[in-house]
Amino acid sequence: MKPAEVETSTPEVRTLAERVFQQLQDAIVRGEIAPGSKITEPGLSRTYGISRGPLREAMRRLEAHRLIERVPHVGARVVKLSMKELLELFDVREALESMAARLAAEHMTAEEIAGLREVLSMHERQADLKKGEAYFQREGDLDFHYRIVQGSHNRMLVTMLCDDLYYLVRLYRTQFSASGSRPQRAFVEHHRIVDAIEAGDAELAELLMRRHVSASRANVVDRYAASLRELEDTTA
Repeated sequence: MKPAEVETSTPEVRTLAERVFQQLQDAIVRGEIAPGSKITEPGLSRTYGISRGPLREAMRRLEAHRLIERVPHVGARVVKLSMKELLELFDVREALESMAARLAAEHMTAEEIAGLREVLSMHERQADLKKGEAYFQREGDLDFHYRIVQGSHNRMLVTMLCDDLYYLVRLYRTQFSASGSRPQRAFVEHHRIVDAIEAGDAELAELLMRRHVSASRANVVDRYAASLRELEDTTA
């Protein structure tokens, strides 16, 4: 057995790798490590002051969550979708999340709905939302969309939206969704979706979620296109 394999098998190293994964994930999602940026183990090791074993494990998890990719002759870099790929991602999200909202209206328990409203109450107190700068949602149970998908009680949807695509969606939703009054509008739309789910109105919940994701898609695409234009201007 190789020394690195021994190192990554210990509970201490796994705990450290989890912490580094969370740090790197947040940095990527918030744009502190820019899309397309090349990342290296020595550089990250110096930045975070950790050994290669935990870092290697953290990077494997980032790659599994589609936040970094290995490029031949380049190495590891933060994922950067093309406009076509971004549109495809939001098309899938619109179809599947609207389905999840419909199923949530049919299957979500009163306790789950109360938990969803508590999440929105927490979001309302966030400084970034109050200032209209952004609407940053922590992952998992603190994420409105994650809760809706879980509330669908459909294992296939949960796998696709909470495992396969979740982190990639969260990256672009976070980095490019803040524009003008969009954060506050998104928050209001969230409340309306919950109202429909609580009323058991599956058709309305599906329609409202489809409109919500569609509005987010349009906003993200506009912001992403603007960022590409800015990049072209600076490199021209």
